[in-house]
Amino acid sequence: MIQGEKTFQAIDKTIKNTKADLKKSEISAIVSISAGTATVSGLENAEMAELLEFDHGISGMVQTLNKDSVGVVFINNPDKLKAGDKAKRTNRVLDVPVGENLLGRVINSLGEPLDGKSPIITKTRRAVETEAYPIMDRAPVDTPLQTGIKAIDAFTPIGRGQRELILGDRQTGKTAIAVDAIINQKSSGVIGIYCAIGQRNSSVAGVISELKKAGVMENSIVVCAAADDTAGMQYIAPYAATTIGEYFMEQGKDVLIVYDDLTNHARAYREMSLLLRCPPGREAFPGDIFYIHSRLLERSTKLIAELGGGSLTSLPIVSTEAGNISAYIPTNIISITDGQIYLSTSLYQKGILPAIDTGRSVSRVGGDAQLPAYKSLVGPLKLFYSQFEELEAFTKFGTQLDKETQQRLNRGQAIRAVLEQKQYSPMKASDQIAIFSATNAGLFDNLTADDIKRAEQIVCDVFNLRFKNIIKDINDGKKISAEQSAKMLEAFASALATKESEQK
Repeated sequence: MIQGEKTFQAIDKTIKNTKADLKKSEISAIVSISAGTATVSGLENAEMAELLEFDHGISGMVQTLNKDSVGVVFINNPDKLKAGDKAKRTNRVLDVPVGENLLGRVINSLGEPLDGKSPIITKTRRAVETEAYPIMDRAPVDTPLQTGIKAIDAFTPIGRGQRELILGDRQTGKTAIAVDAIINQKSSGVIGIYCAIGQRNSSVAGVISELKKAGVMENSIVVCAAADDTAGMQYIAPYAATTIGEYFMEQGKDVLIVYDDLTNHARAYREMSLLLRCPPGREAFPGDIFYIHSRLLERSTKLIAELGGGSLTSLPIVSTEAGNISAYIPTNIISITDGQIYLSTSLYQKGILPAIDTGRSVSRVGGDAQLPAYKSLVGPLKLFYSQFEELEAFTKFGTQLDKETQQRLNRGQAIRAVLEQKQYSPMKASDQIAIFSATNAGLFDNLTADDIKRAEQIVCDVFNLRFKNIIKDINDGKKISAEQSAKMLEAFASALATKESEQK
């Protein structure tokens, strides 16, 4: 008896000293599953964008809330799942790792490495979707973001914190422009993020190769949701990339992010929505398609000095069909952004690259950020070029030309030749200004397109050798004085004349 009493006391003491760690979990089951989406019964306390855990380590995100079920979009491949499998709430939203360790890496929408290197370990994780900064926390766009592309930096300048849309038909060079802009940040300190949405793996590999070749990959991040990834992965990719960019912006750094492209993003969202039985609207896109892009692009901004003064500049890319910029998705994003760079199929077919239609391209806020040295040159050049395009169309009818008209045609053709630029060869702002100065002065008027390219190199060589003080003034945001301009043009004209006489 005594032994039994002692045993009972020991058991009672153990029970009293044991603290049960009880956790409440909400678990339900899959009702139906189809093409990367599922309907899950119950989970009445589930929230929008909440992460759910399924069997086999598969994750999904709550996308719709119904009366007695939730619609879920899978992040991983759900092939192993079937109706009846368990679904569990996590009480947290989808997040990604952020930090310096991401620089130089290729990752998926969840921040997992795709480059075969070591796992990414960061101290911080942040929610994929966050609210945009309020107006009071935003500073005016007043610092240029040089793309290195003459037709953009001169005619449609971009400022840090701006949202500039790149649109045009397939295979007109949209990605090339965006990648050139990232490459041009090599010495500017701007961090580049390339977000591929629904692209072929081979295309993304080509971009990564060019970034490495240009030596900018160490200061860049590639976020890839390829064409063979789930619609859910493609949908969250731009939000994840923006969250990563916001981390650096809040550290006071400048970031350039490219979304390539939001047409594929819209299609992924349409696929998810229609499978979850959301009502379609115009062109079969759900009515909230505008909202998903506006809440993404509104996160691009320049912060006030009290918050570090960092910036997030975005270059969203949109594909058009037969040049139709009035289609639903292009119209939506044009209305959200601060301007657009339109690529013309006809210019591309003529071999005029980059195929930027300067008449249909505009930058609504970038002019305030443009370097002052451009401003005295760009106005006359743009006006002259637009008049030339009309005059060129008229002269195709075989009209006889007087001397003044022929001179206008020569100047316009020279401007067109100057605006042409090879891919992956961005140009410094000072070199651009030297070339535009020579063009404005008519030094290239009587040269062929091939001769103009050689003349451009001569002008740049002379400028970099003899006018380092003017280059410093340009980079410091100062205007070029009339006296400085006269000396430059005299030196350019002399060098071009010497070269011409040597050739003879």
